[in-house]
Amino acid sequence: MKRSLVFATGNQHKLEEVQGLLGKDFALSCLKDVGITQDIPETAFTLQENALQKAQYVFQHCKCACFADDTGLEIDALNGEPGVFSARYAGPQKDSAANMQLVLEKLKGIEQRTARFRTVIAYIDADGNEFLFEGKVEGKIIDTPIGVKGFGYDPIFVPEGFDETFAELPMDVKNSMSHRGRAIQKLLEFLVNS
Repeated sequence: MKRSLVFATGNQHKLEEVQGLLGKDFALSCLKDVGITQDIPETAFTLQENALQKAQYVFQHCKCACFADDTGLEIDALNGEPGVFSARYAGPQKDSAANMQLVLEKLKGIEQRTARFRTVIAYIDADGNEFLFEGKVEGKIIDTPIGVKGFGYDPIFVPEGFDETFAELPMDVKNSMSHRGRAIQKLLEFLVNS
């Protein structure tokens, strides 16, 4: 029997990516499936706090096992920016193209382009117990967006050991070593063993 989980997202790309990572033993629902249509507040200053804030919001609404994630792109030359503000770096409209453009403008003339994606997942079980899982992947930022797969900053991020951006890599390759993939793997191991 499939285990039901609510994933605190309205992003269809993210839902499909995570469903692929969790596999067929889990049935994922998204926010609209449980009647949450408004944006969940993200007012914290760390990825951990934001992920917990979102998971707690969903748990209070549906009283069922759920999880939320928060992801940040941390660029060394920008002192860790955009970090926790990655989704709304260029403004509250959460425009991925504008966010990428702002990063590229700030990095003009800077040779040191090391960066990492970091994802924190907050999972709340049906009894209200809270757990955190983290995944990260190192890489670098390139000058021009390349690729059409993925979302967010994927077209300007090249993971360590690769020549292609996340937006060029096949989904299964990206999932095998992405920040979200690593965090989901830790969540999956926890769920299978609990």
